[in-house]
Order: sequence, then structure tokens, then C-alpha cells
Amino acid sequence: MPSVRLLSEEIRTKRERISQVSLRQQIQEERLPRHIAIIMDGNGRWAKRQGMLRMFGHKQGVEAVHEITEACAELGIDYLTLYTFSNENWNRPREEVEALMSLLVDTIEKETSTLMKNNVRLATIGDTDRLPEKARQKFMGCIRQTSVNTGLTLVIALSYSARWELTEAARSIARRMSAGTVKVEDVSEQLFADSLCTAGMPDPDLLIRTSGELRISNFLLWQLAYTELYFTDVLWPDFHKEELYRAIIDYQSRERRFGKTSEQLTTH
Repeated sequence: MPSVRLLSEEIRTKRERISQVSLRQQIQEERLPRHIAIIMDGNGRWAKRQGMLRMFGHKQGVEAVHEITEACAELGIDYLTLYTFSNENWNRPREEVEALMSLLVDTIEKETSTLMKNNVRLATIGDTDRLPEKARQKFMGCIRQTSVNTGLTLVIALSYSARWELTEAARSIARRMSAGTVKVEDVSEQLFADSLCTAGMPDPDLLIRTSGELRISNFLLWQLAYTELYFTDVLWPDFHKEELYRAIIDYQSRERRFGKTSEQLTTH
């Protein structure tokens, strides 16, 4: 005979599934964000609440990445960008950085076949030259292997910061001007956008930040100009499909004007 604990767990699981289905049905397929970006915050605090070390939180965070990537692929989202490791994160304790790099390698080895199965293409933005050689090779190998896929593009922001990206873009344009291939009058918003790590990608429609922090932490400063922002107190390891659905439903309730008036939108 099942124990009370097992029965309560089964009831909770059924309720979660019903909640997911109910929320999923509220999403308007014709108004899906094309590109979702997420600042995955709260792994360390989640682990501390469990009485565990920070790395336990990072490992649980990988499970959330798996679930949210799967959910975005199921919905038909074109791009999902995850802020995974910033340039500033290199300043964390050496032991934590080394453990994170090891976790990156292990995750890539385990998930490459899943990405292929689900038709997900892996891409990256950031200064990946700073990665340990083993991690960099594994990561770039996965990018090459999944490049044939045509579904969701999963963009990992790794060793990334927006100020670094903007500085690199300015240097690239300056070098082209010095070589005489670009003139001052050629410099435009489009030229600058084409010089960024995200060249060829649409700007995010929706930015999600978990853990209750109300800032964008040096992430996609150029690309977020007209992005809808969504902040939640949920820590990243607890950010499941239903939380993603809530963020998308909230996004779809907003009027995106891009500098125009409501009247202009309704007359066109």
C-alpha cells in the first residue's frame, strides 16, 4: 500500500502538470516572443537555503536550463539566450571558477546528443578565448556538431559582458576605418549592430531575470533597447516551465510601441 508521503508527492506532481497545461493554454501562439533572454540568478542562494555548497546550486541550475530549453523548443521560440558566466565572474574564488568550468565540460558531453535529438543549435557570445582549453574545445565542438540543426538556437553568453562587447565593436570599426574600408559617414546603428557578438540575431523581445534582483548586470546593453523586462523572485533552480509560461503570458499582455503612440498602432 502506498505511503502517505508517496501519495502526497503524486498529488503534487499531478497539480503541477495541471498548472502547466492551464498556463500553456493561455499563451497566444501568434504573439510568441521570437527571442527570450534570461539572466539565470540565484543558484548560490538556493544552495544555501538547502544547507549545501554553492556548486550544488549550479548543478541544479543545469537541470533548469534543460527544462527551459525544452520548453522553448516545444513552444517554437527561435532564440533563447542564457547569461551563463560573465567576465566579472572570473573574479570569483578560483575553486568555484574551476568547478564551473568542469561542470560546463560535463554538461556539454551529456547534452550534445539531446540537442541533436531536439534539433537545437548551440551558439555562443562572449570572450571564449579566456576559457580553459579543454572547456573551449568541448564547447566549440558542440557548436560545430549542432550547426546543422534548424530549430531553436540556444545562445550561451559565456565569458561575456556588454561593456566588453561594445568596446570590441568600437575597436573593430576603428580598425576598419584605419584600413580605409569604412568612412566616418558609413558609421550607423546597423554597422554597429553588425559588429556585435549578436550580429544576425534578432534583439530579445523578452528579458527574464530570476531571484528578485532588479538590474540587468552588464548584459546585452545595446540589444535590450526595446526589450520587455520581467523580474521574478523565483531562484533559478526553481524556475520551471510554468514560470516561463507566466513570463510569456505577462509579455503578451503588454503593448509594444517602439516609440509610437497607441493610436498609431491601432490605425495600422
